[in-house]
This record gives sequence, C-alpha cells and structure tokens, in this order.
Amino acid sequence: MLTLFNRLQDCLDATRRLDFIGPLLLRLYLVPIFWMAGTHKLADMESTIAWFGNPDWGLGLPFPALLAWLAALTEAGGAILLLFGLAVRWISIPLIVTMLVAIAAVHWPYGWQAIADPSAPFANERVLASAEKIERAREILKEHGNYDWLTASGKFVVLNNGIEFAATYLIMLVTLFFVGAGRWLSIDHWLARVWRRR
Repeated sequence: MLTLFNRLQDCLDATRRLDFIGPLLLRLYLVPIFWMAGTHKLADMESTIAWFGNPDWGLGLPFPALLAWLAALTEAGGAILLLFGLAVRWISIPLIVTMLVAIAAVHWPYGWQAIADPSAPFANERVLASAEKIERAREILKEHGNYDWLTASGKFVVLNNGIEFAATYLIMLVTLFFVGAGRWLSIDHWLARVWRRR
C-alpha cells in the first residue's frame, strides 16, 4: 500500500514541471482588472482626484492628486507588467498597497459580500435588507418592463460593494509577490537566466 501511495505521490510531484501555469494564470486574470481600473481613473483624472479627496461623497484621502495619480498609474502600468511578466514581484508591492487602501477606504463599510446575497453566511444588515428591495424591484420590472429581456443576460442583483473581490485580488497579489512571475512565459524568468549566468 505504501508503494502505491509513493508512486501516486511521484506522479503528483511530476506535475511540478508545469508549475509556471499557476503564476501565469494569476497574472493573466489580474491584467484586465487592473487595466480597467487604471485606465478608467486616467480617462477622467479631474473626477478621480475629486473622488479621492472629497470627504462627503468621496474617499476623503489626504493628497488626493498625488494618490489618484499613483493609484491610476500603478494599476494601468501594473497591468502591462503583469501581462509580460516583468518586475512582477516589484509591481506586486504597490498593487498590494492599492488593494489595502481600496479595502479600507472603499469596501470595508459594506462588509464581505461584493454582490448582496441574504442567504450567504457573511450577510450583514445591509445585505439582509436588500432581499426585500430586490423582490420589490423584480415585481416592478415584471409589471412595468420586459422582465425576461432584462434578465436574459443574468440574474437581477444588488451590488453590495464589500471587500470580497478586493480581498481576492489582494491574496492573488501576495501569492505573486512570493512566487514571482513563473518560469518560461515571463520576461522575469529570462532576465534572471541571463543575469545569473554573469
């Protein structure tokens, strides 16, 4: 029995030859997320700066112009670096900081869930209250709209804007910080091979 287990473990260990796939998939998953976030901010920096600085309807952050530019350039530039696997461990650091700020300044007051689901285990009062609102909105849409057409592309939901997605991206970035861009399909891998030969 032990021999069989060892052979199975050897087969499992043989898959480590493909260990570059994990970091590659993490990078490729994060590219469009940070590209969209960064370019959206860059497209209207005046509004982005106002949102960063306004304490009433925005984030109320100090130095809003500086922080808005840093966030936008980090996200858009980080997406490009992640795509090519260049300086992945280095760019992970400011992207991690960006996610921590987003979690604390934007998403934290809304709890865990990104999409309000009253049946989920982490449903807070805001999410629980959404059940009645979602049902009432469905009734209105069924009575006064083309409900089948409106829901043909997906379920009608309430955005809760909790930390769920930002925390997921943070975990992915922390993983990339420790494991790097991965072998073979990253510029980091090839640069390291050239530089270490010297």
